[in-house]
Amino acid sequence: MKNKILITGGAGFIGSHIVDLFIKKGHKVVVIDNLSRGTKKNLNSKAKFYQIDLLSPRLNKVFEKEKPEIIIHEAAQVNVRASIKDPKKDARINIYGAINLFSQAAKYKVKKIIYASSGGAIYGEPKYLPVDEKHPIEPLSPYGVSKYTVELYLRYFAKMHSIPYTILRYANVYGPRQDLLGEAGVVAIFINKFLHNETPLIFGDGKQTRDFVYVGDVARANYLAYKLGVNEEINIGTGKKTSVLDIFNLLNKEFKKDIKPEFKEAVAGEVRQIILDNKKAKKVLGFTPQIDFESGLKKTIDWAKSTQK
Repeated sequence: MKNKILITGGAGFIGSHIVDLFIKKGHKVVVIDNLSRGTKKNLNSKAKFYQIDLLSPRLNKVFEKEKPEIIIHEAAQVNVRASIKDPKKDARINIYGAINLFSQAAKYKVKKIIYASSGGAIYGEPKYLPVDEKHPIEPLSPYGVSKYTVELYLRYFAKMHSIPYTILRYANVYGPRQDLLGEAGVVAIFINKFLHNETPLIFGDGKQTRDFVYVGDVARANYLAYKLGVNEEINIGTGKKTSVLDIFNLLNKEFKKDIKPEFKEAVAGEVRQIILDNKKAKKVLGFTPQIDFESGLKKTIDWAKSTQK
C-alpha cells in the first residue's frame, strides 16, 4: 500500500535523495523546507513543495491540507561549530522545530515518524569501538545535545499519542548534492578545494577518523525504516574508519594532483574518532551499505565536476 510521506528538509542534501527514492517507489511525497540550506534545484518535480519553517504557525495548514501518513524528519541545523557559537539558535531550530512538528503529527494522527539523529555527535568520545546503540550518550557539542533531546521528545510523543517511530543515527553522510561551499561536510569541502586548486584546511593533525556512509545508502535505510524498526534506535553507518588524511590522499590520487594541506588548530566539540556498529541495522532493517568509500567518493567527484559546467 502506498502512503503520503511528508519529508522535512526535502530540498536538502540527504532529504532530496530520500524524496527521490520514495517517489520512485510510487509514494506521494510532500516536502517542507525553508531553503536555508536546501535548494529548489534539488527538488523532485513530482513532490508537493511548501517553503515554510518548522517553527511557523502555518505548519498546521500544511497538515490540515495534506494529511500525511508518514513523517521523515530530516530538517536541522547540522553544523557542530555553529552550534558551539550559538547554542540558542541550534536549540531553537532543532528542538523547538521538532516539537512543533511532532505536535502536528499527534494532532493529525500520523502513522509513523522516522527521525534523522546523529551517531557521529550524540555518543561523544567513544569508550569503545565500534560504537553500538547501547553506548553512553555523552555529546560534546550543543548540536549533539539537541539531536538527542529530539530523540527524547519523540519517545514522549510516541508514548503519549501512540505514534510508532524509528530513530536513525547517521554516521558522517557524504555524496552528491552536499554543499560544496558549506561549513560542514569535509568530503564536499575538500572536493571543492581540489576543483579550484585551493589549499584545503585540516583542523588538528588529520588523523581523526569518521565513519563515512554514502547518501544513497542512507536514503535506502529510510525506505527500509518506513515499515521496519518500530520504536528502535538504529545506527546507520559502515563500521569502517576513514581519516581526514585518508580523504585528502585519495583526492590527490583521483585528481592526479599533489596539493599540500594547511593545518589549523583542532576544533573543540568534535570527537577524535568514531565508528558505528551497524549490526542492529542489518538485523532489524536488513540494511547493509552497498557503496564503499572510494566508489562513493568517485560518484561525488563526478557530480561536483558536473556542477562546474
